[in-house]
Amino acid sequence: MANEVKAGEERAMTNDVKAGESKKRKRKEVAIFGNYRNYYGYRVCKDMKADPRLTVLKKEWFEDKDCLDIGCNQGLVTIEIAKTYHCRSILGVDIDASLVESAYWNLRKIAKMESAGCPSPDVSEPGHLDRGRDLKHSDAISSEEGKQDHPKSLLDIVSFQKQNFVDHLRKHGEKYDTITCFSVTKWIHLNWGDEGLLTLFHNIWTLLRPGGVLVLEPQPWKSYKSNYLVSETATSHYHSIVFHPCWFQEILLDKIGFRTVESCVSSLPGSATGFNRPLFAFRK
Repeated sequence: MANEVKAGEERAMTNDVKAGESKKRKRKEVAIFGNYRNYYGYRVCKDMKADPRLTVLKKEWFEDKDCLDIGCNQGLVTIEIAKTYHCRSILGVDIDASLVESAYWNLRKIAKMESAGCPSPDVSEPGHLDRGRDLKHSDAISSEEGKQDHPKSLLDIVSFQKQNFVDHLRKHGEKYDTITCFSVTKWIHLNWGDEGLLTLFHNIWTLLRPGGVLVLEPQPWKSYKSNYLVSETATSHYHSIVFHPCWFQEILLDKIGFRTVESCVSSLPGSATGFNRPLFAFRK
């Protein structure tokens, strides 16, 4: 009898430990900053080949420009912007170090695929594919061969960095022609309140060159209601927020100092449920 009681107690303790570990894992998986692992999986519909936001961006905002992508997640949109619109440089920043690590992994993978599988139109010799697999070798081409025939590798154009854009503004003299901020404002708002949101907008304005563009995709207020319980901080800020998203344009124009705003699109056809959001372009 005593052995049965002891065995029962041991099983109960084991179950408690497993339950505790399960709860701990679930707590770790809560994305309090919007730093979801599978973000692109439910952001883009299964029948879509690319993120629909890319279809409404203007080439003139990015071509041969220095760009910054705030809240880059795993870097797939950052990389696609560089590929599609031919940035001079683009930096993706995210608060989550593991996402930044994944972004670099994606960058190396895509750069290798680009180099190996997409030779320039006037290169047809099989030997060039082997040479293309060596990124360092392909970057070391002589100037006589011509820069247009041998574009820079993605590894030269795209970079990623872990950064809390509200608490620690980079102070190394960097300036950008275009800054993208896709579905980030809600998470800044919930974690740092109205003051954090204003800091975000001010930091963006500071880092933009004169004439620079902020491409903003703000989440609507109804989206806040789906996430304000992710943490006590988020819940507290949710109930004290004054500057709802409907005020963002006025804040950016009248308080921050942007000169003009252009509505890129009022909604994004083909977006997954809950992600059919407007995009705006503010010019400094």
